Amino acid sequence: MKVLVTGATGFLGKHVVATLVQQGISTVATGRDAKKLLASSWSSKVECIPMDLATPPGNLFEALGSPTHCIHLAWPGLPNYKSDCHLLEGLPQSRKVLSKLIDGGLEHLLVTGTCLEYGMQEGELSEETNPEPSTPYAVAKDRLRYILEQSTLNTNVHMQWARLFYMYGPGQPSHSLFAQLQQAIATRQKEFPMSGGEQIRDYLPVKTVAEILVALAHHPSFTGIINVCSGKSIRLRDLVQGYVDKTHASIKLKLGVYPYPEWEPFRFWGSTAKLAQLGVTR
Repeated sequence: MKVLVTGATGFLGKHVVATLVQQGISTVATGRDAKKLLASSWSSKVECIPMDLATPPGNLFEALGSPTHCIHLAWPGLPNYKSDCHLLEGLPQSRKVLSKLIDGGLEHLLVTGTCLEYGMQEGELSEETNPEPSTPYAVAKDRLRYILEQSTLNTNVHMQWARLFYMYGPGQPSHSLFAQLQQAIATRQKEFPMSGGEQIRDYLPVKTVAEILVALAHHPSFTGIINVCSGKSIRLRDLVQGYVDKTHASIKLKLGVYPYPEWEPFRFWGSTAKLAQLGVTR
């Protein structure tokens, strides 16, 4: 088993590679920024191959160490979910790269999708819920899933589509809610401005998400769409306040400063019924 991780220096990628290393799995890590890749805590324990996947070489499979498995996390253009770049750049880039890997001899492909593929639907969302993507990012992801399902249909490649819900934890991008909260606490701000916080979401620690993805890579027969989520609904303001209380910070939440995002539903969470079958429910 030799696992290639694309987007290895990203928020989730760093934790996925660390989990693979912890489990003693042969790992190839790739990312565009060579300095970031080589500066990672696990760089001496994995095969680091800097590469811009927007311009992959013809012998991509061999150039990336001829892996048996791939956990594909790389995706450009985030966090602007409404940009057409996801359809014009992200989708064709991933399609080209993954096609080359499959043609090269890849045995197991795990690609991360997004809960935004469900669109504006509310309540508990299961893998059987029909996708209704409403942003370019979600549309591009959903199209890639369909393309990969069709292209691997009559092959020996095991394809998994891990539909990610929300994550938080160490190394989160600076634009994210929790990174901003941590910064506000670190600089001893008296108030933390946010939305009304009444929206219902489904959150998991990023380390738990990484553990689930690696567990999925160990189970090639567990194919198709898998929700990666907690299965628990929580009000955003309660989640944030819980973090404040846990860190014993004196900062107060200033609610209603920012509007609610119009590109995501107000109240939704994921079903973990399928994860439970695998035994990795958190």
